[in-house]
Amino acid sequence: MDMTLKNAKDVNTASLVGLGLIGGWLTAKETGIRPLGTVPMVAALGWANRTWVAKGGAPLAVGLTAGFLGAFGVSHPLAKKIGAWPSVIAVTTAAAGAAYLLSDAK
Repeated sequence: MDMTLKNAKDVNTASLVGLGLIGGWLTAKETGIRPLGTVPMVAALGWANRTWVAKGGAPLAVGLTAGFLGAFGVSHPLAKKIGAWPSVIAVTTAAAGAAYLLSDAK
């Protein structure tokens, strides 16, 4: 069995962003322990950062990290207006789209 990590430049970070934001929300919702939702978020963000640094250095990683965290922050007030699930889908789409356009498509 091969235990070699995939090359950082070959990782699809839009999928990781989706996994982190949706997985974090689901974890918090289904366990009832909101702080536990940060576990998938931090894991996915950390893994995505490996690729962002490899592809665009610190500026890309900082920008996309800010987008990820901004999406998380915006989801809370947005949820009060349109509901939790639509809010999570909306912000995840925006953050994953940014990751795809600025990193994965290159």
